[in-house]
Amino acid sequence: MKIISLMPVGQVDHALLGPLAEGLTRCLRVACSIQPYGLEPEFAFNPLRRQYHSTEILKKILRVPSNEAWKVLGVTEMDLYIPVLTFVFGEAQLADGGAVVSSHRLRQEFYGMPPDTELLHERLLKESLHELGHTYGLRHCPDYTCVMSSSNGVERIDLKSADFCPNCARLVPAIEF
Repeated sequence: MKIISLMPVGQVDHALLGPLAEGLTRCLRVACSIQPYGLEPEFAFNPLRRQYHSTEILKKILRVPSNEAWKVLGVTEMDLYIPVLTFVFGEAQLADGGAVVSSHRLRQEFYGMPPDTELLHERLLKESLHELGHTYGLRHCPDYTCVMSSSNGVERIDLKSADFCPNCARLVPAIEF
């Protein structure tokens, strides 16, 4: 059976993980579990940037043995970056079994607005689907409504749907059409 395993990276509010697991199960039609143990990310902290290097976190996630997991998605509340970008919402190994996603910049509070839990869950699901799409080998899609379209800001995340366009969906084996 194909299982996507959610791995907390640092302190992660369980109220984020449960709805995310349900959303991924619904959208990808695969089982989703939440690992009881997590990964402590201090090794990836860059004190000059005050952010965590997502590539280093992803490397560690891919080294954690898992008997049942088909794909592993690290979920964190910390701010992520890669050296060539100011920040990233997430990162994935293309056509591999692992990805990491952050809720840090998906929160309305980050932008000085009141909290919106429903919007946070929606954004986290979309970005998780996007990163997991990369693990299927998908690249960025030119269709701005496709979950695989690139997002350099939350406005772009809000524009796209939580669905793969028909062209991308054909390449995702868990989705039955």
